[in-house]
Amino acid sequence: MKNNKKLLSQKQCEELLKKLKLRFEKNISRHKSLEWMAVQARLEANPEKLWTLHQMEDSGGEPDVVNQDKKTGEFIFFDCSEQTPAGRLSLCYDDEARNSRKEHKPKDSAVGLAAAMGIELLSEEEYFMLQKLGEFDTKRSSWLKTPADIRKLGGALYGDRRYNRVFIGHNGAESYYSGRAFRGSLRV
Repeated sequence: MKNNKKLLSQKQCEELLKKLKLRFEKNISRHKSLEWMAVQARLEANPEKLWTLHQMEDSGGEPDVVNQDKKTGEFIFFDCSEQTPAGRLSLCYDDEARNSRKEHKPKDSAVGLAAAMGIELLSEEEYFMLQKLGEFDTKRSSWLKTPADIRKLGGALYGDRRYNRVFIGHNGAESYYSGRAFRGSLRV
């Protein structure tokens, strides 16, 4: 970062774009109808989004393009690591849940860290969409964006894949596990 802005150096931008391009080309089945040059042009026009993608990459998310919004033209990136990102494990759901713990507070919350990174937690619908692109979270689980009515009652949702099936489960929002992190999305 430079000048307290969320920007990468020229070298960091080049390295990240190279890594994203390689991942894009290696996993073409995730985005068959999209062209890398269009994605790269959009990224270069939005350098603050490169900073966010760098945060996703650094925490183990392996971000990749999974769709394009037909109305806005935005490219949609998801964390596509095989397991939920290792650099985001052991987080409770949100800051309210974290602050409610009297002891053994985790270092952060999924919602809080996602906001600091500039991403959104995947919704249930997005999680099912991701799981159609491959087999993810076969050993770990990911916190998901939880509807307000569930959160108001103290709960939070998570997803995982077991027995060749995708499951959505629930826990108290204040709980955290060594095998649970979160997956994010970013629109560029």
